[in-house]
Amino acid sequence: MTFQEKIQSLQLDILKEIGNIGAGHAATALSNLLNTKIDMKVPNVQVMPFNEMMDLVGGAENVVAAVYFRIEGDAPGSMYFVTSLEQATRIIKQLSNNNEFQIEDLEHNALAASVLQEVGNILIGSYLSSFSDFTRLNIFPTVPALAIDMFGAIISYGLFEIGQVSDVAIVIDTIFFADEDKGKEELNGHFFLLPDPPSFEKIFNSLGFGTNE
Repeated sequence: MTFQEKIQSLQLDILKEIGNIGAGHAATALSNLLNTKIDMKVPNVQVMPFNEMMDLVGGAENVVAAVYFRIEGDAPGSMYFVTSLEQATRIIKQLSNNNEFQIEDLEHNALAASVLQEVGNILIGSYLSSFSDFTRLNIFPTVPALAIDMFGAIISYGLFEIGQVSDVAIVIDTIFFADEDKGKEELNGHFFLLPDPPSFEKIFNSLGFGTNE
């Protein structure tokens, strides 16, 4: 039986609930930061093999915007907030009130890069805080890194740093929108949580579900 087959729907429901609580905290933090109403939700959580995770964002060679963190503590791993270049552009436009921004300008626009990095920082930090509360695991993120590159290169770089390859990822879909008076145009992205191989057992045991059953 594969790892994915051992995961039950109840476990995914718990991970989704953790994601929604984290999204609520992130929405509050972003609302305060930007002085505008922001809502967020997590419509889906999946545990999938590495190759399927690649396909989810259009393949390893698809160029995306990503904020990457290394997770330290009781259950170390890597975590990414990944979105398309189109979505990244819309996020920056909506959250910085700069309707002229184009993603090609990101390298030379420190403010826009800071906005996208801070969004990733708040989102991942809020999710990990919720995750830590539920699991009672002491986990925390390192300083974030922002990249515009092929998804395969971004993922590989993060894993290369620790010399380990994860076969399975926890994928948290996220939808958020700003300013309800402007029609709540949805923006979306994915969290990819790649625990180091020994961390999967710790995570699911901490949720009350062993993976060796």
